[in-house]
Amino acid sequence: MEYITEKHRIYAVENGEEVGEVTFPQRDGVYVINHTYVDDRLRGQGIASELVRRAVEEIERRGGQVKATCSYAQLWLARNRGCELTSPLSCPIR
Repeated sequence: MEYITEKHRIYAVENGEEVGEVTFPQRDGVYVINHTYVDDRLRGQGIASELVRRAVEEIERRGGQVKATCSYAQLWLARNRGCELTSPLSCPIR
């Protein structure tokens, strides 16, 4: 699995085919994780978790704050970063 980072998205490629993505547009230093997708045949393999983890690390590297409107990203942040589960979830990156 190869993961490619672009300005506002990270996507997963397997055998030359895009199989998943996470998008995180930015405004005023706040990055909103608003979409996480993994191809149906690859679900349950941890790809979505890896995509969100990479997005959060990229946002952290950029010095931004993360907000999640995507339900998967909200749960990931609550479980892995100790953020309070609200909608939309806002979690300062430390």
